[in-house]
Amino acid sequence: MTATLSTPITSRLDTALGRFTMYRLVLWVLAVLAGYSLLLNLLGWLTFGLPEMIAHLALCLGLTYASNRAIAVLFHVRPHSESSLITGLLLYFLFWPTQFSAGLQYLDLAGVALACVLASVSKYALAWRGRHVFNPAAAGAFITGLTGLNIATWWAATPAMLWLVLPGALLVLYRVRKLLMGAVFTLVAVSIVAAELLRAGMTLGEALWQTIAQRPVLFFVGFMLTEPLTLPPRRWQQLALAAVVGLLFAIPYNLGFVANSPELALLVGNALAFIAGQRGRVLLRFRGSRPLTPTTTEFSFQPGRPLRFTPGQYIELNLPHGKADHKGRRRVFSLTSPPGSAELTIGVGTASPLSTAKRALLDLEAGDELTATTVGGDFVLPRNPEAPVLLIAAGIGITPYLAQLAGGSAGDRDVVLLYLARNAGELAYAEELERAGVRTIARLSDGSSPPAFMQDAGAVRIDGAALKELVPDIAGREVYVSGSPASVRSLRAAARRAGARRIHVDSFSGY
Repeated sequence: MTATLSTPITSRLDTALGRFTMYRLVLWVLAVLAGYSLLLNLLGWLTFGLPEMIAHLALCLGLTYASNRAIAVLFHVRPHSESSLITGLLLYFLFWPTQFSAGLQYLDLAGVALACVLASVSKYALAWRGRHVFNPAAAGAFITGLTGLNIATWWAATPAMLWLVLPGALLVLYRVRKLLMGAVFTLVAVSIVAAELLRAGMTLGEALWQTIAQRPVLFFVGFMLTEPLTLPPRRWQQLALAAVVGLLFAIPYNLGFVANSPELALLVGNALAFIAGQRGRVLLRFRGSRPLTPTTTEFSFQPGRPLRFTPGQYIELNLPHGKADHKGRRRVFSLTSPPGSAELTIGVGTASPLSTAKRALLDLEAGDELTATTVGGDFVLPRNPEAPVLLIAAGIGITPYLAQLAGGSAGDRDVVLLYLARNAGELAYAEELERAGVRTIARLSDGSSPPAFMQDAGAVRIDGAALKELVPDIAGREVYVSGSPASVRSLRAAARRAGARRIHVDSFSGY
């Protein structure tokens, strides 16, 4: 579930990036950067030596992949190969390629090898209830630095690499919806470092260029700081974390056995995020499913321990299954059950064609176990219980509102729900909505009649004028829009034209 901007360019970009999981996108971007670094070396813009760079790349990828699989066998879990390859590529860019001109540098090679193995070990040993606490590459690099065998130099921060690091980082930040978080970190870190360089006598242009092109600011924020599994669940927490890590990244200090470094700044940030978030994965036992409509299904699970969340947030499920499609095994779903309930429920669109993840859900049998890896999201109602809201749901977009309405999160709040569906048979959770007692308006595209408790908006297209007529006081309400990316873009624009000032969106990009 992601916030989406309403422009043709972002629409096409969303469609293109929606074909990839976050892991696969990061893997491809880092692979392109690795290939680019080899090309730069051939052109003479990097001077490591091509055999040394190839050997360094093979060592990092080979050891992280092999050690991750070996440790996964030891812990009796299924290895995540893409994650291990990403870690190997990150370490490739963190450690200086070992030079062979004066013979084999055994200590340097041992340091890189140790970092690779430690990175894999950290995913299991430095974990709590199955969730790794620290960024594996940063943990491996930091601990290796303490041994004195090798230290991370973050050599990706070179001017020649900048021309691909910058667009690559922006692409990843856009995909994970962390552009604002990246901007906060970059502003804090660049301001502090540039100020120090200005005091040292540099011009403003020189200070900014050196900070951006020769410090690992962009690589750090694009590929390491914003890793979703090591972030706190709420946006304000993420922005605060970005500012804190920016300070730790940029301000020099030396505590004797440790000095400031990017990897240490990140590890401190990871620890803070862990304290703020849902600590560790949650084991879920499948209880059963029920059809909501001909094209949607509800799945219920028994959690192994209480799950902390705010109504409107999502849960990420790890769905191990053979021949997973290009989006991988992890998928996010809005929680439809209120906090504190004995069961966790999710509503899922199950119309054909089905993705491999949805087939895996439908194939579950009572007693089967899954794990929840992350809970997060900011699609939550205003803290002020007197703030009136308009909730707009397109199809399966009704799901994030269920926990808010059925669980009493809405309280005595002035709530209007506008529900768009193809026909009356596609109005999921109709009984729950009737019990919630909020004013509900249904717009059914086939012109059929909704249940009696819903106001019939007819089959009129929901544009700005129609929305203003249905909800005349929309300008005084906070507006929430949930559904497919196309629906969200259209309905958000309609809400703007109708006079809405504050609009929150939750787009279901397909899974």
